[in-house]
Amino acid sequence: MRALLRRGLIALAVLATPSAATATEVTVFAAASLTNALQALGAQWQAAGQDAIRFSFAASSTLARQIEQGAGAQIFASADERWMDYLAERNLILPASRTSMLGNTLVLIAPASSAQAEVSIRRGLDLAALLGPQGRIATGDPAHVPVGRYAQQALEALGLWEIANPRLARADNVRAALLFVERGDAPLGIVYGTDAAASQAVRVIGTFPADSHAPISYPFALTRRGDTAEARAVLVFLTGREARATWKRFGFSLQE
Repeated sequence: MRALLRRGLIALAVLATPSAATATEVTVFAAASLTNALQALGAQWQAAGQDAIRFSFAASSTLARQIEQGAGAQIFASADERWMDYLAERNLILPASRTSMLGNTLVLIAPASSAQAEVSIRRGLDLAALLGPQGRIATGDPAHVPVGRYAQQALEALGLWEIANPRLARADNVRAALLFVERGDAPLGIVYGTDAAASQAVRVIGTFPADSHAPISYPFALTRRGDTAEARAVLVFLTGREARATWKRFGFSLQE
């Protein structure tokens, strides 16, 4: 199925690709956790002689609602399937273009300067002791931010949600949660492994068991109103074999 989708997109892109004189910029709305990798891929695309890709990074929920309200995104890359489903249910993406090829991990982080030792994240973990009397744990707002939803699922599965819930510092997106910990505003945070790896100001002190939360999945799709030959070509590039080494370099896992 994935191979058929790829061949279909490539064929359409080739048939409809305009001349350089009529090429237009493609706008990609993408989850904040994809920032570094997509910026690197955008630079590769431009270095190959293509027009620059315009990126807008934020929480998947924010971006999905902007698209619903008519924002001019041509490609949407979500940090979970739910927000892509949200647009699909409203007939705002092209279902045949949807593909999920990236995965991630969920990790517990502390400031790089923290004396906190690494921990085994499991039932019975003394989260209250790790936080101290006033400490909070930074993550995305579980009400709408994917990383927060994954965090809530994991904490519930491990019997830690009742302790964590009143102590959450609820951020607008995963990079905002990362910043809380980088600045020392929160002694702990729950973010994706790739975000932790992108920062020298934090360190991973534990990884949540993969079976404690839904698989972290990043669906990409063309928006219905933004379907152009240029957008199809960019989607083929971002989700294709040429980009795989870059995704791996930034710590994402690849789904076959």
